[in-house]
Amino acid sequence: MTSKELKALIVLLEDPDNEVFKVVSDRIIVQGPKIVSKLEKSWEECDNELMQERIENLIHTIQLQSTKTNLIKWVENGSQNLLEGAYLVASYQYPDLDLGQIEKAIETIKNAIWQEFNQTLTPLEKVKTLNHIIYGINNFSGNTTDFFSPDNHFINRVLENKKGGPVSLAIIYSCVAQKLGLPIYCVSLPRNFILAYVDRYTSSKEVEKTNGNILFYINPFNSGKVIGIREIENYLEQHNVEHKVEYFQPCSNRTTISQLIASLMIAFQKISQPQKVSDLQEFLNITNEQRAS
Repeated sequence: MTSKELKALIVLLEDPDNEVFKVVSDRIIVQGPKIVSKLEKSWEECDNELMQERIENLIHTIQLQSTKTNLIKWVENGSQNLLEGAYLVASYQYPDLDLGQIEKAIETIKNAIWQEFNQTLTPLEKVKTLNHIIYGINNFSGNTTDFFSPDNHFINRVLENKKGGPVSLAIIYSCVAQKLGLPIYCVSLPRNFILAYVDRYTSSKEVEKTNGNILFYINPFNSGKVIGIREIENYLEQHNVEHKVEYFQPCSNRTTISQLIASLMIAFQKISQPQKVSDLQEFLNITNEQRAS
């Protein structure tokens, strides 16, 4: 569709006839996210309330449908790329977001850490180096002053602001670590989210134990503090939560993204944006492990 054709369609959004609006809106929606910026510009230049409302609804519909479609593809393709999953969630709020820029930011952090690595470092020393670069040099931190801000859960905003929630910080930490070849994976706890450093050389018989293949755990929201199994057990006991093996073992990428979406839902509930919460519930229905693939 040419710019001239799009402009003509946008003008027709002023038509009070709902049937005309339906035909016009269908033609605009199929253009996808690439025309959102043009719709936003038209909204700014318009002084017709009906037209502005219709443009707002069109933008919302385009962003919602695009994110749902892409999340379904991500799940159907095996949800192998955790960073892509986080990017797709953020693209709902930021449709012009570029995955390449997100990947570049992660690569920059990885390269800084790589320069400090050598083959003699123990797993604990490697984590200490990660913590130094991520939290000490790059100044990432858990956002304790504005814990329920939606920005804590959009991967692009966390990379920009250097502040995030437990899930988003875990995603960044895990993605950086895995680019370095370190077996550090996300672990989903009730109302919390941490990381596990997996021992690649543990036998299958030892893995049958509660945490037999885990060397130690990492709290990304607390500057990468290293913790042990006892701390997790204490946490579960304090919250009257039954101990389950899944609370001590790495979770899937789908579970991680589901937890990211759930965190966003709580954030938008706190600031009374029910439409956002409703949209996010649709995303959660797609990524939830219980959903038939």
